[in-house]
Amino acid sequence: MNLRDMKIVVTGAAQGMGAHFARRLAEAGAQVAAGDVNEAGLKELPAGVHTRKLNVADEADCGAFIAWAHQTLGGVNGLINNAGILRDGLLVKKDKTTGAIQKLSAEQWNAVLAVNLTGATFMVRELVAKMAETNQRPGVIVNMSSLARYGNRGQSNYVAAKAALAANTVTWAREFAGFGVRVGAIAPGMIETPMTQGMNQKARDALVAAVPVGRVGTPEDIWQAVKFVIECDYFNGRCIDVDGGLAM
Repeated sequence: MNLRDMKIVVTGAAQGMGAHFARRLAEAGAQVAAGDVNEAGLKELPAGVHTRKLNVADEADCGAFIAWAHQTLGGVNGLINNAGILRDGLLVKKDKTTGAIQKLSAEQWNAVLAVNLTGATFMVRELVAKMAETNQRPGVIVNMSSLARYGNRGQSNYVAAKAALAANTVTWAREFAGFGVRVGAIAPGMIETPMTQGMNQKARDALVAAVPVGRVGTPEDIWQAVKFVIECDYFNGRCIDVDGGLAM
């Protein structure tokens, strides 16, 4: 698909990779509907990007956002499923001082699954339903998975969501073929975003040292992969790792 033909929704668009994707799409001539719970961040996007508050963890809000995007853009034919949060913690650990057993809370688990998986799934469902209803085709969905999908200590919730999203990229590619919708996924490694900037410095330094290319990735690195998935009409049902050669 040509970027100029895109009428595309970007979730988690107030900062980091999502904001970068929205800007780059607009620069390329796409029509963009950007959503996030952070309304202040959305106001920092270029004037040509249409913005609206979006909580992907709210099923009704997902449907309302797609309906708004369809009306505002004159149709919808794409989605970058980027919204995500972290609530890291070991599933079970022993306090080094007291010896007390501590467990990952249901709140931590449910919060991450609600945004990173359930919300992402609802956005896909609502987009494809709207396209099918209006007979709009072709279309493309880009799911943002993560290198963590292979397993990463202290991220049971995040790993579960991102692994499921990568697997469902295959499922949805098969399910939506009849609607003319391709589905691809990108799995970033360590990328310079507000989320990773909050990491413990020692852990961050150790992770960077393990990256063969010797640096943290940038949102532009991931944009190049997103652009490929959108533009390559023969790419479908696969996940691309963009991680500088890092194996977590």
